[in-house]
Amino acid sequence: MTEARIPVSTYRLQFNRQLRFNDARALVPYLHELGITDIYASPLLQAKRGSMHGYDVADPSRLNPELGTNEEFDALVSELQQHDMGLLLDIVPNHMAASSENPWWMDLLEDGPRSTFASYFDVDWHPPSRSLENRVLLPILGKPYAEVLEGRELRLTYSQSGFFVNYFDFTLPVATRSYNRLLSYRQDRLERAVGPDAPVWQEFQGIQAAIEQIPAPGSAPVQAAGERRQHREAVKERLWRLYTTSSEVKRFLDGNLRLFNGRKGVPATFLLLDQLLSDQAYVLAFWRTANNEINYRRFFTISDLVGLRVEDPITFEATHSVALRLATKGMVTGLRIDHIDGLRDPLGYLRRLQEKTHPDAGSRLRDFYVVVEKILSPGESLPTEWPIHGTTGYDFLNAVNGLFADPSNLRALEAIYARFISEEIRYPDLAYKKKKQVMDTLLAVEMRTLGRYLGVLASQDRYARELSRAELTRALVETTACLEPYRTYIRGFEVDAQERAPIEKALREAQRRNPSIASACFQFLREVLLLQPGPHLLPEQRESRLAFVMTWQQFTGPITAKGVEDSALYVYNRLISLNEVGSSPQDVDLSLAAFHTFMQRRHQKWPFAMNATMTHDAKRAEDVRARINVLSELPEEWERCLRLWSQWNHSKCQQVKGVRAPERNEEILLYQILLGSWPIGEPVCACYTRRIQDFMVKAVREAMVHTRWTVPNLDHEQALMDFVEAILSDSPDNQFLKDFKPFAERVAYHGSLNSLSQLVIKLASPGVADFYQGTELWDLRLVDPDNRKPVDFAIRKELQTSMGRHDLQTSNLHTPDVRTLLTNWRDGRIKMHITQSGLRFRRENASLFLKGTYVSLQIEGPDRECVIAFARRFRGNWGIVVVPRFTTRLVTDDSGQGDPLSWGSTCILLPKDAPKHWVNVFTGHRLDSELGEISVATILHSFPVALLSSET
Repeated sequence: MTEARIPVSTYRLQFNRQLRFNDARALVPYLHELGITDIYASPLLQAKRGSMHGYDVADPSRLNPELGTNEEFDALVSELQQHDMGLLLDIVPNHMAASSENPWWMDLLEDGPRSTFASYFDVDWHPPSRSLENRVLLPILGKPYAEVLEGRELRLTYSQSGFFVNYFDFTLPVATRSYNRLLSYRQDRLERAVGPDAPVWQEFQGIQAAIEQIPAPGSAPVQAAGERRQHREAVKERLWRLYTTSSEVKRFLDGNLRLFNGRKGVPATFLLLDQLLSDQAYVLAFWRTANNEINYRRFFTISDLVGLRVEDPITFEATHSVALRLATKGMVTGLRIDHIDGLRDPLGYLRRLQEKTHPDAGSRLRDFYVVVEKILSPGESLPTEWPIHGTTGYDFLNAVNGLFADPSNLRALEAIYARFISEEIRYPDLAYKKKKQVMDTLLAVEMRTLGRYLGVLASQDRYARELSRAELTRALVETTACLEPYRTYIRGFEVDAQERAPIEKALREAQRRNPSIASACFQFLREVLLLQPGPHLLPEQRESRLAFVMTWQQFTGPITAKGVEDSALYVYNRLISLNEVGSSPQDVDLSLAAFHTFMQRRHQKWPFAMNATMTHDAKRAEDVRARINVLSELPEEWERCLRLWSQWNHSKCQQVKGVRAPERNEEILLYQILLGSWPIGEPVCACYTRRIQDFMVKAVREAMVHTRWTVPNLDHEQALMDFVEAILSDSPDNQFLKDFKPFAERVAYHGSLNSLSQLVIKLASPGVADFYQGTELWDLRLVDPDNRKPVDFAIRKELQTSMGRHDLQTSNLHTPDVRTLLTNWRDGRIKMHITQSGLRFRRENASLFLKGTYVSLQIEGPDRECVIAFARRFRGNWGIVVVPRFTTRLVTDDSGQGDPLSWGSTCILLPKDAPKHWVNVFTGHRLDSELGEISVATILHSFPVALLSSET
């Protein structure tokens, strides 16, 4: 048994029609030269046609043909192996596309709960609504059902595969058992046309008889699912043969299709199609009804992604066949698990995954490299019993990003924010309200279902049967809104302290906020959620409570994600660089000591977790955050800018239904996003204006204050877009731009220093250094879909080649003309140089960074708060990071000309056993420590950041 391949560094590639297997293969030499050891691929299984991300899997039994052939994938793997590189694959166990391209879903829609694949999907076949008994609600219509039907937007068609209902891009099967509605209508005409004794008529009647033998959904089982499917297919084949060989049958069926499709303006003519649709295992509905009626588990609130029951071994095998085959063959060397919190039993799933990747591993359940997309709330720990190597790195992202927000000025920023918007926002209260808003709107049906479930449990309990069902549901909603982590992981009757504590805290907080709810409701809810034993409970009652808890746990994550990530973080705009997935922007410890503690714990418990600073789901790119963090150093100037900019731009605002657009909270968000993404040294083009407009519309819809995705306020959004266009107009009388540009330049310069420091920390920290595609140069992209656009790899390859040529001219691969890099910092080559030099050094010293201890270094001197320093040590090999922060304190001229920072007498104290001689990996300069210390001025005299290697 070989040990798991642990990546030294990963590079995320977003595969789609613009980046296919052959394109990735061509990038392998470039990435290898960059120092990357493993490609980290977005999902590669067959997704919906045109998918730009791959998370809408339509057929997990094959690779996506839009990305290339199997042979081209094999060639990509071969190229990676020739460069000793691995392939980390993103897989999606929680959901699939609810699409006509998904054969399993189509079979379910045709055969309902009797489908072979009914057990694969998380569908409630017996919801409270009687109209949905044994049926699935499909909220795909753009208008109410009657309008769509009588507008002839639903079209009945026939092909070799059978009868279908077409609605724009949707193709829905007509159940074979309902074909006789079509075949029996006007059948006397067919009989007269061909004659009662004709073989055609006999075959036609035989087909009808065969259809009658197909059972309806919910009826007593008379056939195995496979037999029923064979029966259906045989009927379809016979009917198609008759249709294509008999002109009379063809004319008859074509005529019936025309009649069933109705005549516009004559409502009575749509009765036939309406009745046919009532026989199906699905109910078509207006998309806005989804949040009230939908009866399958969705991915968050996305109705065209249906939840999978991957806890079922058969479903697991079917959905993981390709990924497991590639893993056992060594073609895939690691797995990234998407949305682990959506699974019913994450621990059980992960154990099965490890067992299948290494069947002979025995008790060793970490023999295959696995990381999970898991958002850790502040203070939350990853379950140590999970057989994984860590998370995908949002915890690291927020920890390192927080280093560059000056904690001494956060109160001042809070006051500035409150004055500007004329309101004080307490973030925990906002998060609580937003989670409740989500449960009242976007996930209302899920909460009603859980409330009914809880009511049933109460009705079975002699002590709780008189409790108000409405109050029980309210108690559940309130407790869920107060739960701090995304979810708990209870899977049995033994509830440990790690799971108990957040639930107890949520119950107390919910009861404090809602004294009007009967305390007995909270007491019963406590007994259920914590699975408290009781002598009056029967075994089946305890099992029902456990089932409820495991179901509830699947929904708390989406509630938190939609309420916090996708709403509260777009409302609380004090300093938006701190508003990132998994963050808590208020009341969080941003001290250097807290960061060192975090990293030491990471080294001890999760040394191979991913260290990300940018992902495909991030709210904004790493360099955008790095710039915005600079505002925490300049609160007085920031307030001056806000006051003047808002004054100058006031005339460009509009009143929409009595509301200023943009209102003040939207305006402060806009100014920050402009500072973070401003194209320094370039004219403002229409494409940049459009990007900002798109971002702002998405942001205000997510905020759900004046507009939202489900009910867009188009007038408010248009006023906001007009405002963006007006303030970015480069006209002579635009006072805002005249003042904004020099301030943006200054922020960008210090933001670039923040970014380089962040980069070096990532390169040297415990864990796997992860790079999102394109971030080796300055990355000013915003939230998706902006951050998923194609990357210009041609220019990156050219820069890499030109830098290599320059290195050869200086006879030192690691020491290009650093002064040129500094002077031309805007072109991004300095970031690529640090990335490449650091990644190569990391690859050459893999044991140092994957196994080495983490040592925080003491800093002395007047500017000690402006330095971050730590060491990595493995046996006799050492590496030291020395990088700046809060650089506005250290310069007299911050015009961005690359001038060195002023460090005075600030110095780094080294451990007694540290080496005496060092080399800066980025410049090749050698330096010595004297009396166990090195001055920061010596280390950073010619380059803004340092990664020192012990000279041996």
